[in-house]
Amino acid sequence: MLTHLDEQGRARMVDVGEKPETYRVAIARGEVWMGPETMAALRAGTVPKGDVLAAARIAGIMAAKRTSDLVPLCHPLPITHAQVDFALRDPDESHPFPWVEITARVETVARTGVEMEALTAVTVAALTIYDMAKALDRRMRLMNIRLIEKHGGKSGDLVLEP
Repeated sequence: MLTHLDEQGRARMVDVGEKPETYRVAIARGEVWMGPETMAALRAGTVPKGDVLAAARIAGIMAAKRTSDLVPLCHPLPITHAQVDFALRDPDESHPFPWVEITARVETVARTGVEMEALTAVTVAALTIYDMAKALDRRMRLMNIRLIEKHGGKSGDLVLEP
């Protein structure tokens, strides 16, 4: 049964009223690939629009808190913690360009999980990096946005990546 459809096939918000409130956490990750000159400017703090990672961190946290305003049928949740971190990476076997790795961790005590909030935080942080650096590099790519872990709730733990 599709949980977001009623008996007539109409969209509906899932009723979580009978579920117990439990501690839940979700971790998501994504990447922004860019040219070497753009990465050098990011590392040096010389991107003309300002502190890219500070702005992206705030944008990601704000996005986690507003996910239900952005994703239809998503429950508004009382976020108890949201964290967005960045790692600046050099090219390697799986990445032909320098890249920013974005990791978001979102926590709540609620009747439903925070996977969408963590994914939204990563996505909006990536969009902010793109927006602030696009004057330097229009070839940037937002890549590999995915859930890597979730904990809590009826379905328990899921670890997709270390």
